[in-house]
This record gives sequence, structure tokens and C-alpha cells, in this order.
Amino acid sequence: MVAAASAVVVAGVVSGVVSAAGEGRREAPEARPVTSASPRLVPLPAVPSTSPPATVSASPSVRPRRTSAPPSASPSAQKPGAKRKRTVPVSARLHRHPASRVLDWVRAHPGDPRRPVIESRTAEQSAAVWFADRSPDTVTARVRAVTSGGAAQGRVPVVVPYATPGRDCGGHSEGGAPDFAAYDDRIDRFAAGLGSGEAVVILEPDSVAQADCLSAGQRAERFASLARAGRVLKEANARARVHHDAGHSGWHTPARQADLPRRAGAASPASSDGILSNVSNFHGTDDEITYDRAVPDALGTAGLGAVIATSRNGNGAPADGEWCDPAGRRLGRAPTPTTGEARIDAHLWVKPPGGSDGCKGASGTGCEWLAYRKSR
Repeated sequence: MVAAASAVVVAGVVSGVVSAAGEGRREAPEARPVTSASPRLVPLPAVPSTSPPATVSASPSVRPRRTSAPPSASPSAQKPGAKRKRTVPVSARLHRHPASRVLDWVRAHPGDPRRPVIESRTAEQSAAVWFADRSPDTVTARVRAVTSGGAAQGRVPVVVPYATPGRDCGGHSEGGAPDFAAYDDRIDRFAAGLGSGEAVVILEPDSVAQADCLSAGQRAERFASLARAGRVLKEANARARVHHDAGHSGWHTPARQADLPRRAGAASPASSDGILSNVSNFHGTDDEITYDRAVPDALGTAGLGAVIATSRNGNGAPADGEWCDPAGRRLGRAPTPTTGEARIDAHLWVKPPGGSDGCKGASGTGCEWLAYRKSR
């Protein structure tokens, strides 16, 4: 079974993210306001693998079937039984960034018969904006362009810093900062662009769940840097809600997964408002709800919320575990911070729908036929 364990595959993406100019296929998505890179998420394995203790998978490759359980904006966490102070709730209005591949396609094809469906069901929805980040000198301005644009409309932007060293374990989205000193600097620059309005920060998708490729020392260094990143982001903007990676319901068990984000600061209200799941897979929302309640329980935190990625899970995960542009996928629940589910703070389109995983289109690029197929 092909079980891809790669997080975000780089290149261009369709929907709320942007593609960067001229950085080749091994880069990740970024906000279009400034030229940069643009990641492409490749679904993680449907089932976790049997590698070293810690977190999970590496890059798209053939791996043994994994057994267990599982991957935004939300509240916080603390000691068992203790109530933590919740960050101001996300408003019901999510920001749609005005630059994306799917919007470009819609504008360029006014007469295409697929246009109305893609425009109404995909292009008009809010989607996250990614920052890879290959241009650290401009990241503050690029983040500020997105957050200020949201604030001007009274809407909440969803932004994704994606540059941890050793990103994607050398898979399709390999790259990231050259070392943790450089990464910490990038986070400082990213935080400087957050402004003071509401914002949701999806911190380094798959960086926690996908860490088995690292040595024990490298994992400790990554987790310490992620905990620091959460603190820096929240100190920069008290209304920013930071969510840490928690894999997905077909990966690690909740008990095993909980230990990982704990080490990355997800249980500390100073650096986290909750977890996120399902960014790079297709698991059904109901499965993710169960999982996303179990992980905080295993963390022993009260008030920790969760965000579920729903941009392509409308038909659930393929039975065979296929990760690369599997047939029959559909859009999941529309992005919203009003889920009606206790402790589930939002459904978000973190990975924009319509982006290819690399099998039925160039890695990360937008395919209008794929967006149409998923939108019908």
C-alpha cells in the first residue's frame, strides 16, 4: 500500500493559498502579496507506521500499514481539571484572501461551463494562506498584507507558517529554514506581521506528528522551537489563536499523539489554543471530532480546543489508503468557526481544494478539473 507521510508538497496550490514565482517544485505555499514559495500538501498515511517512537511518517513512499488512530482556531489548556482562560472566540466571518490560483482560473475562464460550480463552491470560500518561507526578509510585510486585509473587512485570516528545519523529512515538501536559529528568526518576523486583530495561526502542519525521521535530539530541538514559536506568536498578538499539529484519526493513537504536542507546547496556554487535525488526509469529520476530543483528554488539559481540516474529506479516506490524488474525493464541510460541536472550534480549509498531490497534475499546482470534481 502506498502510504504517503508527507505534509505539504511544494509548488503551487489552488484556492486560498498562493503560488510563488520561480522557486521550483520543492517549495511550499505562500501569500501572494509578495512573491514567495507555495506548498502543496500531500496526504499523510491512512494508517501510522511502525517506525521509531515519537511521531510519524516521512515522505511519500511505500510503508507498512499503520494501526491506529489519528489531524483551524480555539481555546487553551492547562493541568488536569484546571480551567484555562480562553482566547477571544473567533468571529463568524473568515477572511478570503483575494489572490489564489483558483480565483485566477475563475477570472480567466468566464465562459467555461465548470466555472459557476468552481466559483460558488470553492473560490468563494475562505482558505488558509501559507508562508513557506523562502523569503524571510519580506515575511513580515507579506503576513501584514494578509492580516491587515482581513482586519479592514472585519474578517479573520487563517495563516500557516511552514518552514521548520527538516520539513517533510526530505519528501516532496522538503526544505524549511537551514537551522533552528534561522527558524526562530523567521517566526519572530512572522509574528511581527500579525497585527492586533483576530487571526488563526496553523503552526507547522505535520511537524509534530511527522517526526519519526528525526533523532531524539533533533525531535527535542524541533519541539522546543515549536513551543517557543507558539509563545512568540501569542505574545505578538493576544487575539491570535495558535493551533499545533495533531496528525489525524488514522495515524497515531490519541494517547501516543498526545505526548508529542505536549512536548511542542500544545498543552501550555502561553503557546497554544488547541490542536489541528486532518490537514493532509481525507478522514471524515465525525472520526476527527472523536479523535480531537480524545487527544486533549490524553493531554490532561481542560479547555483545549481543536480545528479540523475539511477541504477534501467529504467522502472520507480511501479504503486502500491511497494518498496521491485518490479518485472520488469531495469537498467536506464549509469553513466555519461555528461547528455546533463541543470543543471543536472550527472547520477550516487549511489545504486549499483543487490542488494536485502530484499524480494527476504537477505537484501542488491547481487543476481546474480537480477543483470541479471535488466541488460537484
